Amino acid sequence: MKRLATALLLLSSLLFSGPSSAVTPSEVLDDPVLEARAREISKGLRCLVCRNENIDDSNAQLASDLRVLVRERLVAGDNDEEVVDYIVDRYGEYVLLKPTATGANLILWIAGPAMLLIAAAVGVGYVRGRRGAPDVAAEGLSPEEEARLKDLLKE
Repeated sequence: MKRLATALLLLSSLLFSGPSSAVTPSEVLDDPVLEARAREISKGLRCLVCRNENIDDSNAQLASDLRVLVRERLVAGDNDEEVVDYIVDRYGEYVLLKPTATGANLILWIAGPAMLLIAAAVGVGYVRGRRGAPDVAAEGLSPEEEARLKDLLKE
């Protein structure tokens, strides 16, 4: 009987365990609509301590502060875009998990593909330039060069 209970407990923990969330019950809003909006916004915000982890999944104190701030702004009546803009104004664009492709970030978005295209063009130009170069090995050595080579090999 104990084995059966242990097996059922283990099975239920495997079946019903989902991704863990660091959101504490004290942070959860009473209004389910606002809470759903807060969770959706939090998915796009990076924990500044944990790197590449959204604030809902992070246990860092700063992530908790950001979760509370998101919920405070929603309760104050801000729409989703205003909440994100407020946090970006306060912490910078690094807080976004998916940064925008405008302004200074546009350079970063374009730089990688541009460098790849430039490298490909340089490579193609180099290979084409080498095709027209004379083949020195096919011409052979002049009689003077052959004599000099024989002298060097004898020494």
